[in-house]
Amino acid sequence: MLRLLAHPHRLKIVETLERAGATPVHDLTARLRLPQAAVSGHLARMRAIGLVACERRGREVCYRVADGRSVSILNCIRGCPSPANLKANEK
Repeated sequence: MLRLLAHPHRLKIVETLERAGATPVHDLTARLRLPQAAVSGHLARMRAIGLVACERRGREVCYRVADGRSVSILNCIRGCPSPANLKANEK
């Protein structure tokens, strides 16, 4: 899972789904300003490992974070000091 989230676009997708809840693909492409094919490809990879889940609503396919534990892991990562923050604290 961490390897997939290392890609900045996939991380942004998960963060968007975390904030917005179930979201249609076309909304994700608009919010992230990414091509539909790129967003769909990222979602497919994340769906394959169970990070996101989808459901069809008429003609739309909506995605959501599949497991709240994924968000907990992201929150732990966000709380870890980054190299940039460590350098800033040394000054």
